[in-house]
Amino acid sequence: MSDTVEFDGDGLARCPWGTAPEIYRDYHDLEWGRPIRGDDALFERVSLEAFQSGLSWLVILRKREAFRKAFDGFRIAKVAAYTDDDAARLLEDAGIVRNRLKIAATIANAKAAARLDGGLSDLVWSFAPEPRERPKRIADVPAVTAESTALSKALKKHGFKFVGPTTAYAMMQAIGMVDDHLADCHVPVRS
Repeated sequence: MSDTVEFDGDGLARCPWGTAPEIYRDYHDLEWGRPIRGDDALFERVSLEAFQSGLSWLVILRKREAFRKAFDGFRIAKVAAYTDDDAARLLEDAGIVRNRLKIAATIANAKAAARLDGGLSDLVWSFAPEPRERPKRIADVPAVTAESTALSKALKKHGFKFVGPTTAYAMMQAIGMVDDHLADCHVPVRS
């Protein structure tokens, strides 16, 4: 993988991680970095980023539909009501990442999200940094920022788990809170 944009068979310049396989290309072109709001939508992203910790994002993308099915579409109210039986069911589900701690964290995070005054979307987006120029190279993309550290602390204060500063920053990228598409990437700069 190069440090700058790469060109795929369609002639479009993409961030180097977003060229192949096709599932990455589609995610890069159609989802990553596009603003997402709404409590359940953000709960899905928090959950998937937590499950990704220590794994390839490709694993999570390939299992995303299974995750959605297993976790009732990541509807906070549904997941917050999960019991020990639900956790046991999830540990047996070969379609998802069967990590006991991450499953328990997802259920705990749903309970924490359900308790938030103002909702998860408002809390997360309150940490949006000022827009900045797109990075020119992958090496210019931070893994952690002051805002992701502050978001991580706020989420943990509210009882969230598996939401360290690096995970928080990855979510900020995924939900379009920051635009880390490379400067020469074909994906339009958001306005």
